[in-house]
Parts: sequence; C-alpha cells; structure tokens
Amino acid sequence: MADGCACDRHAHMFLTVSQALTKGLSVANPITETETLPLIDAIGRVLAEDCTSKVDMPAFDNSAMDGYAVRTADLGDGPLFELPVAGRIAAGDSGAHDAPAGSALRIFTGAPVPPDFDTILMQEDCDATAQGIRFSRRPKPGQHIRRVGEDLKAGAPILRRGCEITAREAAALASSGYGEVTVYRKLKVTIFSTGSELQQPGEALGPGQIYNSNRYMLRALLDKPWIALTDKGPVEDNPAKLEQVLREACDSSDLIITTGGVSVGDEDHMPRLFEAIGGKPDVMKVAMKPGKPIMFGRRGDALYVGLPGNPVSAYVTWQIVGSHMMARRAGLHHASQTPEQAVLSEPLSRRAGRQEYRPVVIEGAEPDGTPRLRLMAASYSGRVALLAQSDGLAVIPAETEALPQGHSLSFLRF
Repeated sequence: MADGCACDRHAHMFLTVSQALTKGLSVANPITETETLPLIDAIGRVLAEDCTSKVDMPAFDNSAMDGYAVRTADLGDGPLFELPVAGRIAAGDSGAHDAPAGSALRIFTGAPVPPDFDTILMQEDCDATAQGIRFSRRPKPGQHIRRVGEDLKAGAPILRRGCEITAREAAALASSGYGEVTVYRKLKVTIFSTGSELQQPGEALGPGQIYNSNRYMLRALLDKPWIALTDKGPVEDNPAKLEQVLREACDSSDLIITTGGVSVGDEDHMPRLFEAIGGKPDVMKVAMKPGKPIMFGRRGDALYVGLPGNPVSAYVTWQIVGSHMMARRAGLHHASQTPEQAVLSEPLSRRAGRQEYRPVVIEGAEPDGTPRLRLMAASYSGRVALLAQSDGLAVIPAETEALPQGHSLSFLRF
C-alpha cells in the first residue's frame, strides 16, 4: 500500500454506526439532472418537483352512497315520508335533471349531486314502492355528500420532491391531474466483485474457489426503476485489471459499488487503487458486527462505496450505511427503517465493543403481539444461508454484554 494513503491515516479509527453514516452521507451529493415523463412512465422513479393539486378533490359534490338524492325542504313533519322518484343519476352523468319539487332522484356512488338537492338517503334506509320510496327516518342536510374540495383544494401540496413514485404516489398524482411529471434521471450504478477465488454459480469449483454470492445479492438489492445498472461481474485480484475496471466505472457512473478488497491486507487493493486514479478514499473501521471495514470516497462526480467481501457483512453494511448513501445520491429522501421492539426467547451473552446486527428468527409473539426472537449463530459473517433463513436483524447495542430471556431489544424486519 502506498505511503501516505488516506486509508492508512484513518485505519486506527473506530467510528460508531451513526458517525459512519453521517460521514458517508456528507460525500453523497444528490444528482440534479432531470427529465419530464408521462406519468405512466414515471412510476418507480424519483420525483424531482414539489407537486400541488391541479384540481379540487373531489372536483364536484358527489354521492358517497348508492341511494336517493332528496331536498330536505320537501319533507313534511313525518313520521312517514313518501316521495316519487323522478329520475336517476350515475357516475359520469352531468347531474342535470328536471325533477319537480317534492320528488327524489335515484343516485349512485360517485355521481354528481345536483345543487338543489342537499342530502343523500341510503337505499338501505328506505323501501321501494310502486310510486317511489318510503322512509321513516328524516335525513340530515349534507348527509352522505362528499363536498367539492373536501379532500384537497386546488393548489394544495400533495407530494414533495425526493419521493419514490410508488402506488400511492402515482394514484395521488393521477387524481390531482398530472399527465406528466419531472423526475430525476436514473442513477448510473456500476458493480463488480473483487477476488481471484470467485466462480459463478453453475461452474465447477477448483481448489480454494467459492461461488460469487455478492454479485447476485447486489443485483437483487439494486433492481429498482430509478437505477441504470452496469454489472462488471467478478474481477480477479490483479491490480492492473482492477485499476482499469475501477477507472472506467468512475468515468461512466454516479455510483460504484464493489465487494471485497477494502481492508488493509496485502490483497486488499481497492483503497490504494482508488487513490491512484485520483480518488479520495476513506477506509473506516466501524464499531459494528458484521462489517467492520467499509470504504467510500469520491472521484470527480463519482461516488465509490467498497463493501466487505463476506456476504453477510456486505449485506448488513450495505443496508445500514451504503443504501442510505445511494438514496441520497439519487435525490431520494430515504427515511431510515424504523426498528420494531421485540423480546428475546433465550439469554444473550457476547463480547461488548461493537453494535451488532444478529440474524434472528421470529418464534412467535408475546400476548401484546411483540415478536419473540431466537438468535442465530454468533459467528455468521460468511454464512449467507443463515441470512436467507432469518426474519430480520436484532440490533444489539455496542456496550451490551448480556441480556436475559424476555429482554426487549430493537429488531429490523426483512
């Protein structure tokens, strides 16, 4: 490793998870380029503008029920009311009518309520007769009518930029009149795995070789409509080849993600190579388990995130730190996952010092519904099968050495 490398200067430091995340977000500058797309093509993308409603919602007074539109002024003192039915109005009709005074209109959910009718009588509350309808309960003015602008007034805010346009956002935009929206361009992401030992699934394994699980894990994590992904596959531990692939990725990408080679061993080439091509690397030792080493840095407009090679370490480090850096780079206002509260089904004993994210299985629930967790193996950084078999990660604070059965702790559900 070259003398004076920035990673050497920071190798002795252990940051908390919170400090590491803050530091990572500080270099993840959001992209600013946008494009305007038809709403149907913008689903899944990141909204780049604040949106206000173009129309009142609802746009007109309409019926919340199937029933009958009535003028309360036409009703006498009761106790029994009878009205002829002079017509019908369905959703999509104009609401125009020629119903004379003292009559009702058959009306259906979503249909416009004529301005001279002031209440809706549910069909369950009346009986049909040969002449019209009969009912005994006097309806209140305004009953079962959804008033214009009741949900949202034209010009009222509906969405802020930085949100992902999923089902709820798409429905809100469509309901408020957006035929097209402005979104951030897709984030250009390049991934590759480092290691001469890596073979692809389906290939025969030679001595000392393993299958490349990290590649497929990252492909699944990055399968998002707002990402344009380039997969460089595995790259052998050849410094010249690694430097070439890394340089090309930095020249063409907003974000580069690699697995392996980010610590301080003789075969951990990535910090030195990133600095050699003009990057500013920062290798951090983070007080977390798994995933102690993580590297990130910038070269021009490219953001680089180097994850550990062990698959569970790579997954946890990505979820806790890397994914938030990527979201910020993409212009996405990404809220951290809110941990649930859970209880242990067995005692815990461990060495304090690092905040731990232990795979767990839900074994049931307490009477109040709180999940009850069984801790999986204490040694798991390379055991990706345990990750697939678990239901989430128990968050064990750094200072914790022991917890009794039934103790409460935080839980990140998958």
